Amino acid sequence: MSHHKITVTVNGATSEDEVESRLLLVHYLRDVRNLTGTHVGCDTSNCGACTVMLNGRTVKSCSVLAVAADGADVLTVEGLAADGRMSPVQQGFQQCHGLQCGYCTPGMVMAATGLLLENPDPDEDEVREGIEGNLCRCTGYSMIVDSVRWAAEHGGAGEVAARHAR
Repeated sequence: MSHHKITVTVNGATSEDEVESRLLLVHYLRDVRNLTGTHVGCDTSNCGACTVMLNGRTVKSCSVLAVAADGADVLTVEGLAADGRMSPVQQGFQQCHGLQCGYCTPGMVMAATGLLLENPDPDEDEVREGIEGNLCRCTGYSMIVDSVRWAAEHGGAGEVAARHAR
């Protein structure tokens, strides 16, 4: 198996690691960087549980090879908080009960963060469209939509995500 040295900045911390050429970014984040907030849901990019921001854009990390992230900047759900305070999106999910089992929540939070970076004041239909690539098997999405709208009204994507997207 072929190995490659990669240098990736994740949540502001840069690391150089040797990885197999076939290693997916989601497994790099979980198994090499020990950031288990990014979940493996389907390995086919259908569910969105593995959504992260790569160079300021949301991606499903199960569809990106770790070697493709060489030199990149990755933001995960663990990196959204600033100075010990949850991001507005994380707060919105807490305030509006936008989760049940919580499995999809990290990916949903990252998708919502990306949406709010592109559209700081989405209406309900725009929120639903913005998170359509992320599946939740527990809720009817109403509380998730409410959570994103709450975040839009209370600080948007948050300062860490805004810095990351520049």
